[in-house]
Amino acid sequence: MLKGKIAIVSGAAQGLGEAFARRLAQEGATVLAFDVQDRIESVATRIADETGATVVGLQADVSKRADVEKVVAAAAELGGIDILVNNAGTWRRTPVDTSWDQAVEDFDFIMDTNFKGVLMLTRACVPHMKTRGSGDIVNISTYYVLPARSDGTNSPDTDLYNASKWALNGFTDAWSKALAEFNIRVNALCMGATDTPMLRGLFPDKQLPADMAKVVMQPAQIAQLMMDLFSDGRTGENIGAWVGYPVELGPRKEAHKRISGVA
Repeated sequence: MLKGKIAIVSGAAQGLGEAFARRLAQEGATVLAFDVQDRIESVATRIADETGATVVGLQADVSKRADVEKVVAAAAELGGIDILVNNAGTWRRTPVDTSWDQAVEDFDFIMDTNFKGVLMLTRACVPHMKTRGSGDIVNISTYYVLPARSDGTNSPDTDLYNASKWALNGFTDAWSKALAEFNIRVNALCMGATDTPMLRGLFPDKQLPADMAKVVMQPAQIAQLMMDLFSDGRTGENIGAWVGYPVELGPRKEAHKRISGVA
């Protein structure tokens, strides 16, 4: 399906990012996978061995402009850029009553990756997509930005993480409109609990509770949802995925419901 396409996946050393990189490679894309973790090179090599695709692993920090430019230049050397998956993200508890100094440090820590990094990487990739005549940009968000189907959404002790994901709505909406004339589609995947190292890090010994382990979504399911999105061709939409519900695109939403999901 993606033979001849070149994709960038940020935060690809584990979890969802690794699953996205693997699925893209399985479909024949050339993948530039990058992450702040040095294990990214071995992960890329393993995916390449498994799939037979070209997968380049690069250690880089999406929150640093020089690193972003390095990543995009490396992808351009592979032939261009057709797909960008803005997956890199970070998380920490940020209660609203922390000190001023802590709040500002937390803001920089989360927003530099979850928001500024998405801005820089996308803006650097778009000229290459215009040259190719088309493109797909996927922002990895959270079900927090969609109508709640369960308790526990938008936890009050993660205000900055929540804000970073709500902020992505503005990018997804504006970019989809601005880039449509260039045949560049922009969407977001907004999933609930998925079995990733980030989720496991919330629990003792990184073990999911038994009841959660039975129902939690798997990264490969979200990666397949991404592939379905590429085939579908829609743009400017938050695609939700909730525990206990089918992981599927669903019908295209009316314009006023594409981002917030509300009437």
